[in-house]
Amino acid sequence: MNAVPIWFARAACLVAFLVGGSIFAYADELADFNSALESVSAHNRTAIGYLRTENIDLASLEVDRLRDGWTRFTERFAGNRPHAFDGNTLYGNLFTTVNARLVGADLMLKIGRPDAARISLNGIRNDFYDLRKASGVMVLADCIRDANAKMDELMIYNDRGLDWNTVGTAGEIREKASAYASALDRCDRTAADAVRKSPEFRRLVDGAKASLALIPQATAAHDSDLLHRILIELRSFDNLLGFRFG
Repeated sequence: MNAVPIWFARAACLVAFLVGGSIFAYADELADFNSALESVSAHNRTAIGYLRTENIDLASLEVDRLRDGWTRFTERFAGNRPHAFDGNTLYGNLFTTVNARLVGADLMLKIGRPDAARISLNGIRNDFYDLRKASGVMVLADCIRDANAKMDELMIYNDRGLDWNTVGTAGEIREKASAYASALDRCDRTAADAVRKSPEFRRLVDGAKASLALIPQATAAHDSDLLHRILIELRSFDNLLGFRFG
């Protein structure tokens, strides 16, 4: 067997070094992007939470912080697209769309329309989600949003007048509960180590799982009152996960 020329071996090592360095650089720039956008999203979540309780003054303050954070984010990333979003047409539109939504939210707050302001801020949350999904990027906030949707599907059974004689009802409830449990497991795996181990995150995720574990008992007994109590408790955990991490 012929020996590999020294120059070829050196060239191969150089290519491997450059490719490896590029991979790490791409990962770092995406991590920086996600971290910076999470800082913006945290203000957005808090503002939405205040609007949900109609605390207009605190919501307005948080929208101001959101706007400042978005301005810093725009200055850093509007002209510096991470490679993960190459070819993603939503990236270029994101900055003008979010700017417009912020203007709309501010206007709605000024004229006393907190419901409309909340719609604008939820639109921003959707914009971030759609951008990442289009490029196959997953962060905890997106996973929580998907889990919230699974919880919505389970909540349709929150009916004390539920007809247990309808074929498949109990099985459907268990199926929806299992889908929500799977979504929570995925979020548990997606969360950064520090978040996963934090007391708040553990209380919400583990509390929801404990409630889910009671659903087979409720469905087996056809106990609508027990199911109602379980679902109300689950919705509380689910809302808090969305408010804090979604």
